[in-house]
Amino acid sequence: MLSIPILYPTDWKTYELLVSGKGEKLERFDQYTVIRPDPRILWKKSQPKELWDKADATYQRSDPTNGSWHYRQPPASPWTLTYKHLSFLLKPTSFKHVGIFPEQAVNWNWLAETIANRPLRVLNLFAYTGGATLAAAAAGAQVTHVDAAKSTIAWARENAKLSGLSDHPIRWIEDDALKFVLREAKRGNTYDGIILDPPRFGRGTKGEVWKIEVDLPKLLTACRTILSKTPQFFLINAYTADLSALVVHQLLLEIMHDFKGTHSFGELALKESGSERLLPNGIFARWNST
Repeated sequence: MLSIPILYPTDWKTYELLVSGKGEKLERFDQYTVIRPDPRILWKKSQPKELWDKADATYQRSDPTNGSWHYRQPPASPWTLTYKHLSFLLKPTSFKHVGIFPEQAVNWNWLAETIANRPLRVLNLFAYTGGATLAAAAAGAQVTHVDAAKSTIAWARENAKLSGLSDHPIRWIEDDALKFVLREAKRGNTYDGIILDPPRFGRGTKGEVWKIEVDLPKLLTACRTILSKTPQFFLINAYTADLSALVVHQLLLEIMHDFKGTHSFGELALKESGSERLLPNGIFARWNST
């Protein structure tokens, strides 16, 4: 019987999932603690109320997509976090995020091992604040970073500067992911590795609507046309509960069937400190040439 792996980072020194329960999680970003909602946390709170009350900041939703932060004390300015040799600028946003997804450290490590100090041409789509971009660039790749939000690209560039990667070969592109890939195909540009981190729903630079169940297969088909003759890897990461890891695995199998290599897929999670509880944080599918 097939078993699906659950991967979670074990080498964070500056981040910690402290506890979770009743739709909320208490996290430590360096010395600063925050409470954020998570609809997947259906279990009860097992830690005393006093622990939760000590949080420096709490995010409370006002509707399904927005909310506000309430502070016992504000974060440092600038508020930064490090992972190994990478550095990130954190900011409280109106949609509960702070600019980093700690479970992605698993993928960053995989990228570093896969790229292995080779100057591979890498495309990062839906690249957000650049965690995967920085990991790939630090490993020696030439990275094209594509995101539809100008403000997010500016944030990613700040992270590159903080990480000492400003002089690395990174192209910063504000564009709709599918339209960019189609144009790259017309231009004859190819990539040795592709990273996708698509949202469940989104809008492009000119209001294009993205729905993952409709548009992900189209995008993957387009990505197949811009792979180099000897591609080295393909990584898909997703957070939606609408798709399973098995679905993205099957999609990746379909487009990479002409290439010899190794496929893997599974779930990403974060482990509570002091317990064996795992909090689900997304799904992934990977292919590499070895």
